[in-house]
Amino acid sequence: MIFLFPCRASILGVRAQLSLFPRLVMCQHPNIHSMRLSMRVVTSVGAEQPGSSLVVELNQKESYQPLSARLESTLATAKTLPKDYFESYISIASTVPSVLCLLGNFLLVNRVPASVRILSSLFIMLSIFLVITVLVKVDTSSWTTCFFALTIGCVVVVSGASTIFTSSILGLSSRFPMRNSQALLAGQAMGGTVSAIASIIDLAAAADVTDSALAYFLTADIFLVVCIMVYLLLPRLEYSRYYMGSHWEHPSLATTSPSSPLEDQTEPGGSAHSLPQSTAVPPLRPILRKTAALGFCLFYVFFVSIIIFPSLSSSIQSVHQNSGSLWATKYFVPLTSFLLYNFADWCGRQITAWIQAPGPNSRLLPVLVLLRTIFLPLFILCNYQPRAHIRTVLFDHDIYPVAFTTLLGLSNGYLGTLTLVYGPKIMPKELAEAAGVVMSFYLVLGLALGSACSVLVVHLI
Repeated sequence: MIFLFPCRASILGVRAQLSLFPRLVMCQHPNIHSMRLSMRVVTSVGAEQPGSSLVVELNQKESYQPLSARLESTLATAKTLPKDYFESYISIASTVPSVLCLLGNFLLVNRVPASVRILSSLFIMLSIFLVITVLVKVDTSSWTTCFFALTIGCVVVVSGASTIFTSSILGLSSRFPMRNSQALLAGQAMGGTVSAIASIIDLAAAADVTDSALAYFLTADIFLVVCIMVYLLLPRLEYSRYYMGSHWEHPSLATTSPSSPLEDQTEPGGSAHSLPQSTAVPPLRPILRKTAALGFCLFYVFFVSIIIFPSLSSSIQSVHQNSGSLWATKYFVPLTSFLLYNFADWCGRQITAWIQAPGPNSRLLPVLVLLRTIFLPLFILCNYQPRAHIRTVLFDHDIYPVAFTTLLGLSNGYLGTLTLVYGPKIMPKELAEAAGVVMSFYLVLGLALGSACSVLVVHLI
């Protein structure tokens, strides 16, 4: 798992956590296990960082508290840098470069090889993390303004690098069968779950904030190195060469049935109608036209999720708050909000390995996505505190936020994964990677606008 910068910035770009656990799913090809492990490690390490996510999906604010607490206490001593706006600065520094880098990555899809973009992004992130690891033990009380500027600069660089990494690896995975893209996305969610567990362990056992932060970032450094090594191993696998080795591609999925699960329909090699890989900028208009419906679904899934999590869900208190129990006062939010949401999100993504319904052209898919709007009033009417305008607490039992968070995470993982994977798969193979970048843009846009709207929703409550 990877722990990056604190606070809500992590959900405005494409998150960064790691899973080293392969899916033990039986497959005919002998190298499928090592292939999936490689894809999953690479994606889960580099993809989730102050950025999306992500999409969506998607932030473990508790995981970033050690460094956040240290930085905010440092900023508190600087009169010119009000710590109340710390998260806003981080959000802006994360969102703006994510959008710009998505645009740049789209322009470079056919001009710069995916391996160059992926490896350069990983090395940039590793370099920044090494700097941050050193700064954990440095006393910055005498240069708070410079420390704040350096932190924002690190957020900008890592956010841009991870955005390029995520959109590139998503495009690369479009060359493989759908189960590989699903494993890639499920690995990110597994990393989120591990991060939430680590934050709870730290909450219960950590004695020193600085040592906790150092442990987190050292872990990040190690896993980024592993991530680079495993990606370098990817071209050596027979399975990956089978799908990536051809220089000629064909639109094998352009005519897929709406109800088809799109599983195992990706084939290597060429056909009589194959076109060579172009070095020009991919045509944006046909990609937008064909992915518009799926793009809206992806946008709205993460738009709703990010309004609720973590802004609303993390402020819902136990109805037994006044009892003074550790469950109500210390562990309720970390367990029922962060851990439960991430675990449910992971389960939702895992379900797509066995069920891919509705199909990419089904009218039921946008209906299910729009139905998630009901979660907004459900969470607002839970025991959200403090309340200034909406005084009614309709769901006055702890079981309600637990149930709602579970459904929110499951639906986010399932619907978000389906729409994100469907996008490149419905395009001709020569446009699949560019379509992956476009779908990443929809995800980042949903996270950015949802995060902005969450501020409005909180003020209305």
